Amino acid sequence: MTGISEVLVLLLLITCVLILPRMLKPAPKNVRTKPGIKGFSMKMRAGVVASVVFPILTALLMKPWQVNPTPYIFTGILPVVVCWGIVWILAARKK
Repeated sequence: MTGISEVLVLLLLITCVLILPRMLKPAPKNVRTKPGIKGFSMKMRAGVVASVVFPILTALLMKPWQVNPTPYIFTGILPVVVCWGIVWILAARKK
């Protein structure tokens, strides 16, 4: 019986610590955001989709799980990282 009671005590503690404060917290007030923060531009969305699709397609063509994965890293992942690094640097220059 001690095993079941210990599990129930743990569930009670988790409920009291994690869930209860969220339920009792007042609703947040409406906060206005800047116009540029509302969403991503079309170019940014296209970049995110390309960042996901390009490594997947490269992996399907090169099959790095069957052979040495090093060429896949250089042709599939590294270009995405370099492109997003350039975007990040140029975004800081505009601000």
